[in-house]
Amino acid sequence: MPVWYNWRLMALIECIPNVSEGRRQDVLDACAAAITGAGARLLDVKPDATHHRTVFTFAGSAPAVKSAVLALFDTAVRAIDLRQHAGEHPRMGAVDVVPFVPIDGVTMADCVALAKDVGAEVASRHGIPVFLYEEAASAPSRRNLEDIRRGEFEGLAAKLSQPEWRPDFGPAAPHASAGACAIGARMPLIAYNINLATDRLDVAKKIAAAVRHSSGGLRFVKAMGVDLADRGIVQVSMNLTNHEKTPMSRVFELVKREAARYGVAVLESEIVGLVPASALSAAAAWYLQLEAFTDDQVLENRLK
Repeated sequence: MPVWYNWRLMALIECIPNVSEGRRQDVLDACAAAITGAGARLLDVKPDATHHRTVFTFAGSAPAVKSAVLALFDTAVRAIDLRQHAGEHPRMGAVDVVPFVPIDGVTMADCVALAKDVGAEVASRHGIPVFLYEEAASAPSRRNLEDIRRGEFEGLAAKLSQPEWRPDFGPAAPHASAGACAIGARMPLIAYNINLATDRLDVAKKIAAAVRHSSGGLRFVKAMGVDLADRGIVQVSMNLTNHEKTPMSRVFELVKREAARYGVAVLESEIVGLVPASALSAAAAWYLQLEAFTDDQVLENRLK
């Protein structure tokens, strides 16, 4: 039975599904076509061959976003077989995670209701176990995505057999090729990676441990060390869940200082997907030491 929710006029929701495919362009093109064909506005597509993962960003009204997610599942489940998948990024599903983010004219409660509605339909349509996470989580132990995904696709059958890890929707057994999915609602986050001028994975992992909140680092930072073998370097891969309270500049400086302890330099950094303008403005203000700078001083903001 569908979940009831009240959509406001001109409500705008962002959705950022992560798909476990980063190498086959024909599959990515088909996924993008499914999203746009359902009426959502595709804003960005960020594939990563090493992670073997692609982040799609799209937005629209609630009905358009829902239709786009369902169309994406229809396409991805047919095309992706996790039994033949290997990449650097943890994953448990062909469509691994689907977050809904309130942008304009919509509340977090509306996004939670949408997550429940979509989760129920995905489970019913494809027989995929679905976990609700973050603001939509059915229990505190399910809020964090990394806890839900721990064990990955290969460990799903054993995990789902445990009573405390029965899915919120769908069977208590993984889909043979598409695994499981986490669907939820959250505030905007920044996927931010810093590449190091070394091939020492142990250094990247030590820096990630020093930076991430769960092991004593910065609040609102999730981090892991990743080997970019095709480039001969390593990466500190991060999610910044509240850039206002823990700004990008603070994260970058801590990673740089920790890397220096091991005689390693920062090579570059990258943003995966889209980023709020205010996050970049804050970084510019910090590094340029601008006094009393506000976003109102950005020309494009005044022209809106």
